[in-house]
Amino acid sequence: MSGYYFKTEKLTVGYDNKPIVKDIEIGIGKGEILSIIGPNGAGKSTVLKSIARQLEKISGAVYLDKKEISDYSGSDLSKKMAVLFTDGIKGDMMSVEEVVSAGRYPYTGHFGVLSEHDKEVVFETMKTVGILDYKDKDFDKISDGQKQRVLLAKVLCQEPEIILLDEPTSFLDIRYKLEFLSVIEKMREKNISIIMSVHELDLAKNISDKILCLKGEYSDKFGTPEEVFEREYICELFGIDEKNNQFAKDKGIEIF
Repeated sequence: MSGYYFKTEKLTVGYDNKPIVKDIEIGIGKGEILSIIGPNGAGKSTVLKSIARQLEKISGAVYLDKKEISDYSGSDLSKKMAVLFTDGIKGDMMSVEEVVSAGRYPYTGHFGVLSEHDKEVVFETMKTVGILDYKDKDFDKISDGQKQRVLLAKVLCQEPEIILLDEPTSFLDIRYKLEFLSVIEKMREKNISIIMSVHELDLAKNISDKILCLKGEYSDKFGTPEEVFEREYICELFGIDEKNNQFAKDKGIEIF
């Protein structure tokens, strides 16, 4: 997998040295989107947390910009990689603008004092993501869709080269999903690579450059959407039996 901006080699992840997913081999270039799909409990979040160094990998290697990820200092990695895991995030009585400004932490030092340049980055990011109209509101009092935009603005304020997203469209209605996709396209235009876990197969199919499929103890398949999204394979991956498959066909239900 030479020439990739991000890649893994025989990556094995899990908890307490007990593997959940073994021998993960993936790679993406600058500005590409990789979606991780698979049944519940397949290890999607575990893979992301291991890549983000929130969870120690069991074995194998993760390379970012031709450098093993464990060789980066925390500060240097935070300037390269941003992570958005939304479970349980609270604003702690912070305004929207204050939450977004927190994304400048790799550049502001321990005291968190924003320079004029930092303030300009925060403003331009909020403008790009479309949240200037409610920048002074309490973060905890805005809608889930608005929160997702704010958190995306926060990670973009890090000026990363790659972003990890865990189920970014969960609990969003169709309006906010479409708005989220528009922000993702803006990230792609800025040449930012994205790795995200998703449960919506139509989203993964239509937005991704590469797909990683997880099933059992191993990464089951890695390839382009065209290579992965065959009805028979998806049914096998998610354990959809012939009876349910035929029911879906009869009712005109699209699996993806």
